[in-house]
Amino acid sequence: MKAMNNFDDFKQITKLIPLHGEGIDWSALEATSLSSIFKEMAKTNQNPLYHQEIDVLTHTKMVCEKMVEQPEYINGSERDKTVLFWAALLHDIGKTACTVENDGVLTSPHHSSKGSVMARALLWRDLGLCGNENKQQLREAICLLIRYHSFPPYALSNSNPELKLLTVAANGELAKNFSLGKLCVLERADALGRISSSAQDMFERIECCRMLAEELECLNMPYEFSDDFSKRAYFKGKTSWREDSLFNDSWGKVILMSGLPGTGKDTYIKANFSHLPMISLDEIRKELGIPPTAKQGKVVAIAHERAREYLRKKQPFVWNATNITAQTRDMQISLFEGYGASVETVFLETEWDEQLNRNRNRETQVPSSVIENMLSKLVLPERYESEKIIWKIV
Repeated sequence: MKAMNNFDDFKQITKLIPLHGEGIDWSALEATSLSSIFKEMAKTNQNPLYHQEIDVLTHTKMVCEKMVEQPEYINGSERDKTVLFWAALLHDIGKTACTVENDGVLTSPHHSSKGSVMARALLWRDLGLCGNENKQQLREAICLLIRYHSFPPYALSNSNPELKLLTVAANGELAKNFSLGKLCVLERADALGRISSSAQDMFERIECCRMLAEELECLNMPYEFSDDFSKRAYFKGKTSWREDSLFNDSWGKVILMSGLPGTGKDTYIKANFSHLPMISLDEIRKELGIPPTAKQGKVVAIAHERAREYLRKKQPFVWNATNITAQTRDMQISLFEGYGASVETVFLETEWDEQLNRNRNRETQVPSSVIENMLSKLVLPERYESEKIIWKIV
């Protein structure tokens, strides 16, 4: 697999972002390494009921033009402008993969979540935004804005709008350049950057979302809970009062590792958790002679049974696996918390080239195609997922 850590490309594109009221040079942007993505957007049509401008590229350009007119953009820092413009530029990238036609009607189900993982793979691998905290923070703020950009217009129709707003806002603890305020700015530009009779209604609903977030004190920063245990209880629905300070009745901590192959999870565990027993899916695969490309049901079943043995004894331990999606992490966290443990999720990240090199030096290499596929699915742990979340560069 060829590593394409082209951070220079990212810097070149970023230099084209309007910072001082100048217009957007679309010819220059379309001549960058994003050209193939723009072509895919141009070929992807949308439902004319909501997008009379038809194709995704035209809509994207309109959104970017509206973005640079927003007061929050004009008055923001250079960092804010970088995050907001990149998010606007890539906010509908998921439509190129998700758009389908059913009975003559175009829809793009789950394009926000799909777009966020597509943007992450692009920014991480192709544009070099990985392996140090500054790059990670910038990338994840952009990806979170893409992930949740469709949320503000529908926030108040959620079954529990307060819980959802506080859950999304909590990600600002991890990605410091993300906030509900920026999310509302992005979606306001999204609503204005289209030709549709529903645009004004969307704009009004976004404003209602912004006002509720402001009332809940989570518009520009995460809501401040009394402690991590009470925060986790609120996100799990164990208490409906965000002001609660609950008694922590957990008996100890389970460490849940997360990260692509080659990020150094084993080394990190030896350096930080050598005093704890470890359940390693890699080790179980070795015991059973099952390659990582084969079905993993038996491996996971054995790992879960070993986990239950520790949990019944109230023995803290480390769960060592890639855990690259929220669904996979939730499967383990639910098990551990069900036995009364608290969970600390540790996500590790390194430079793409370094990661590939470490994988080559592993006793059992993971095929390059598998790592590429995993990157295309990777979602970093969000703040709501467990009692403590750590993003660590190694």
